[in-house]
Amino acid sequence: QVQLVESGGGLVQTGGSLRLSCAASGFTFSTYAMSWYRQAPGKERELVAGISSAGGRTNYADSVKGRFTISRDNVKNMLYLQMNSLKLEDTAVYYCNADRRITIGPRWDWGQGTQVTVSS
Repeated sequence: QVQLVESGGGLVQTGGSLRLSCAASGFTFSTYAMSWYRQAPGKERELVAGISSAGGRTNYADSVKGRFTISRDNVKNMLYLQMNSLKLEDTAVYYCNADRRITIGPRWDWGQGTQVTVSS
């Protein structure tokens, strides 16, 4: 079955960095565009960054552009999110997912996510 296992979250001060990882299994990872999402307390889940299946194209939410970098390793079936210059408003649970092929949105059920907490 499909598994998405996020890791790498933690507590960091403003201005710090974290690198999130997502281990994917149960589907042909290299054929899917992938995305990172986040959900802050009391807010809806939002798209943070996306990457094409081969990794050649990326896109970012305006709120993270220039600070976050999404990447992938199609040999290891891994997705990454390098987060620099973290802000208080980046505090959230972060999730990865594959993109649906035709309609917009996440393809699979959500994993457990990884908590990122940014403190001042």
